[in-house]
Amino acid sequence: MNEELIRISEDLPAWLWNVLLILFAILLGIAIKVVLIPLVRKEAIAQSSYSLFRSFIRRFNRLLSILIPLLVFNSLLPVARFNAQALLIAAKITEVLLIVCFAMVFIKSINVLEDYLYHRFDINKENNLRERKIQTQIVFIRKLLVAVIIVFSIAIILLSFDNMRKIGAGLLTGVVIGGIIIGFAAQKSLGNLLAGFQIAFTQPIRLDDVLIVEGEWGKVEEINLTYVVVNIWDKRRLVLPIQYFIDKPFQNWTRTTAEILGTVFIYTDFTVPVQQLRDKLTSLLNGHTLWDGQVAVLQVTELKERTMELRCLMSCRNAGQAFDLRCYIREQMIEYIRTSFPESLSKTRVVFDNNHS
Repeated sequence: MNEELIRISEDLPAWLWNVLLILFAILLGIAIKVVLIPLVRKEAIAQSSYSLFRSFIRRFNRLLSILIPLLVFNSLLPVARFNAQALLIAAKITEVLLIVCFAMVFIKSINVLEDYLYHRFDINKENNLRERKIQTQIVFIRKLLVAVIIVFSIAIILLSFDNMRKIGAGLLTGVVIGGIIIGFAAQKSLGNLLAGFQIAFTQPIRLDDVLIVEGEWGKVEEINLTYVVVNIWDKRRLVLPIQYFIDKPFQNWTRTTAEILGTVFIYTDFTVPVQQLRDKLTSLLNGHTLWDGQVAVLQVTELKERTMELRCLMSCRNAGQAFDLRCYIREQMIEYIRTSFPESLSKTRVVFDNNHS
């Protein structure tokens, strides 16, 4: 086969033969992709919810457009009619591009595995504690593996150049020494990275956990190698170093379960009929979609100089629903007191003594 190609190449100008090889590699890569992708897409359509084939198409579609022509061109390099210097340059460029592509293949494969695990442990359910725990570990491990793949790929590329070989070898063998040096130079960054390991496996926080941190209520949106992003209720993003969650106290409302008790405090006059308010709370919660039907309690929790403190306690499936239900109960209870017992709203008493007037 090679001898036949060499014989044909000798009948054509060198530049034309090289152009034909490049075009052949590109066209063959496109042809393989045109045949392969529809077959995979057909299997993906046949599967309803999650599809490994659909995930493969989404992750590898663009990469295959580069990888397949590169592999074909690399296999045809022995029959190319470059001069010695041009052949060396072409081979080196192809080698570097293949290293980059195969690094991307490993990264995309990790992404495909991540898609499967996300489907297997779906957090879109009411009690998703186990799923959030596993997804938190998945995200951290994926980011760590991607960083390792990138470092090793750069080292392999450097090792492929004679004048860069020492640098590449140093990059591979000097990780420990470099880590010590970096540790002294950037102790906070290293501390954040180690804190990331601790959080990924001990898990004081997880993805989608509801936190009270720095006086703000929000959900954990991202856990990166060195920082955490908390999505505040008003759509602001609070970005904190991951070490923060090791060193400082914070509230985690969903540490052991997604279920949560919602609390509403109401301050009224001493004359308010507590039992009627208790009955009203029960009627408001019965049949409400946000209430899980387990806890509905109204109690007098404090008597102050001028007011009586009532606490409405209700259970919900998750923190987001608890927030909405608390707002609803707060509005309805105040409206009920205002219309039914206006004289029992919180007020300050002033007594005039006519004997001294």
